[in-house]
Amino acid sequence: MSELRQRGKMVVEKDSSVEEVSDYEDTLNKPHAVPIILANDNHTFKLDEEALKRVLLRDELKDRYAVVVSVAGAFRHGKSFLLDFFLRYMSSKYVHKQNTSDWIGSEDTPLEGFSWRGGSERDTTGILMWSEVFLTELPTGEKIAIILLDTQGTWDSKSTVKECATIFALSTMISSVQIYNISGNIQEDDLQHLQLFTEYGRLALASSGETPFQRLQFLVRDWRFPYEAPYGAVGGQAMLEKRLEVSQYQHSELKSLRKHIKSCFSEIASFLMPHPGIKVATSPTFDGRLAEIDQEFKDHLKILVPMILAPENLVLKKINGERVKVRDFVQYCKSYMQIYEGDDLPEPKSMLVATAEANNLAAVADAKDAYIQLMEDVCGGTKPYMKTEAIENEHKRVKDKAIEQFEKKKKMGGDEFSAVYKEQLEKDIEETFLQFKSHNEGKNIFKSARTPAVFFAVAIAFYVVSGLFGLFGLYSLANICNLGMAAAFMVLVTWAYVRYSGEMREIGQVIDESANFIWENIMKSLVKTFVESGMQQMAVEVAERTAVNATRVALNTNSS
Repeated sequence: MSELRQRGKMVVEKDSSVEEVSDYEDTLNKPHAVPIILANDNHTFKLDEEALKRVLLRDELKDRYAVVVSVAGAFRHGKSFLLDFFLRYMSSKYVHKQNTSDWIGSEDTPLEGFSWRGGSERDTTGILMWSEVFLTELPTGEKIAIILLDTQGTWDSKSTVKECATIFALSTMISSVQIYNISGNIQEDDLQHLQLFTEYGRLALASSGETPFQRLQFLVRDWRFPYEAPYGAVGGQAMLEKRLEVSQYQHSELKSLRKHIKSCFSEIASFLMPHPGIKVATSPTFDGRLAEIDQEFKDHLKILVPMILAPENLVLKKINGERVKVRDFVQYCKSYMQIYEGDDLPEPKSMLVATAEANNLAAVADAKDAYIQLMEDVCGGTKPYMKTEAIENEHKRVKDKAIEQFEKKKKMGGDEFSAVYKEQLEKDIEETFLQFKSHNEGKNIFKSARTPAVFFAVAIAFYVVSGLFGLFGLYSLANICNLGMAAAFMVLVTWAYVRYSGEMREIGQVIDESANFIWENIMKSLVKTFVESGMQQMAVEVAERTAVNATRVALNTNSS
């Protein structure tokens, strides 16, 4: 539509022909598909709020209750093609007020409305809303506005899992009837995708225990087994009940999937459609003429469409049990889109990626457990204190074993995918080693006793110096030393309280750091000097005694 506007603008600027401008205005005024959710190049979506308001916030619409019908499913399965028959019915029933038995049109009229085409490439992106909103009034007197939505097909080669989940979830959240368009059969992967998409929508809604969505209509196109279940709603319901059946013999995963789907929708139905014909599927010139569509398909189309869109079958849009008016519907669309534009929701992933993640995380957990067990054998529990160099060497040896175990374990995703988890494992191991190292240091009796020993030595030093100052009559300095001695004893008492009560840990840390500073910068050098001088004195005394003893032995020998 933006291209059309731009093209029209260029025509006006280049050639002011009244005829060309008139054609452009006629094109704009004709009913058309309006993109309300736009697909960006960076695999995100954006709400075109102005386009949404332009369609819905008109005086004749905004105070009516909304009925929102959306079609979603895999790409190239005929969603837009089906919606154009919806438009034919709506135009006949609610605009022209004609006999609805003839709504399907003449045999030679091309199908118009939402853009569709044959082929293998996707045609629709984002979410489109038909610009013409159909009006009716229920027998109860409620005035209704019927909105039709077409959605981008899932699982094409250009869309991520998040894009598919976002579009399906958004269309389910804002619709009162979500038509799940699938081909051939309702298979287990269809149910798994539905579970993923609806859970993504339910997370966004943050529902408080209520059923989050309304009617889910399975539409099985090209049903190939009418001998098992006949075409139409009855056969569809019978087949659906079999697919969603929960039995005691099923695996818990299959039970959970089916219970999840049933809990998400207030109503679930199914309809089986025959194949539309070989010309529809293979002819590049097919333009939707009824003459080229198989009669059986047309007959069931005449049943399906009124079943959804006839006045007595309309489903009003409700949120939290309250009927939604068109003006409120616009606000809900804005609110839901803001959720998906933020970072609050988790990133949905493909089954392969999710399985590979779980597989690699399990390998990380096993390798980390192996590291912890081996380190426990080396220095854990009641094992004696190890020197820092020794425990670091053991850490490197055990870490290499844990990394080797991780690398040997069979993992999905390949080496490049696993590299991230290997880095995580190495980080976790280093953090765990710090805990082992801290525990080992706690076993160092001398280091544990450093703080009380330092402050006790400081108190003794102040006591001795105070006595010396008192001896020489320097009482002011002696009193200062006495205060220092008292402060040292107070610090010792505080440290003991912190150590055994576990309170005021920050103060205890400051005391330990102060003791380390005093030890490293003052006392360590004094002790080293004292020890070295003591050792030298001892060596001199030993040498002197050895010389005396040698002399005595020599004298005794000579006298003999």
